[in-house]
Amino acid sequence: MSKVYTRTGDRGKTSLYTGERVSKDSLRVEAYGSVDEADSVLGQARAFAVHENVKSTIYKLQKDLWMLMADVASVGNEPNIKPEDVTELERLIDSYTESLQPLDHFLVPGETKSESFLNAARSVVRRAERAMWRLNESEPVNEVDIRYLNRLSDLCFTLGRYESEVK
Repeated sequence: MSKVYTRTGDRGKTSLYTGERVSKDSLRVEAYGSVDEADSVLGQARAFAVHENVKSTIYKLQKDLWMLMADVASVGNEPNIKPEDVTELERLIDSYTESLQPLDHFLVPGETKSESFLNAARSVVRRAERAMWRLNESEPVNEVDIRYLNRLSDLCFTLGRYESEVK
C-alpha cells in the first residue's frame, strides 16, 4: 500500500474483507470497530504490564483479535477463531487465577496502569460482544467469535487482577 488514504470511504461506505461495500454505520462495522478498539486498549495494557507472562499473553490476544476482526469483516467465510481458541482462553483464566486469592469484594479499577487498561479493555470487549449479539439478530455471525469475546472479557479481568495483586 503506497498511501494510507484511498478516498473510497468518503461517501460513508467501506469494504468488508470479502469485498462487499457496506455503510460505515452498519452493525458489522460497529462490531469489528469495537474489536479494533479493544486491541488498541490491550496494546496500552501491554505497554504498561510489569509481568512478562502477561505481556506475552496480551500480545497473543492482540494477534487473535486481528483474526476475529477478519471474521466479523467477512460474510460467508469459515471463522479464523476456532473452539480451541475459546478453550485456550479458559485455560489461561484458570492458570492466572491459581496465583490469586479468592475474590470476596468488588474491585475498583486503578491499582496499576496496566490493570487500569486491562479493565478498560474488558469493558470495550463487552461492548464488542453486545455489538456482535445485535448483529446476530439481523445477519449471520460466527457464534465462536461471540464466545471468544465473552471469555476474553473474563481473561482481561483476570489479567488485571494478576497485574495488581501478584508481586
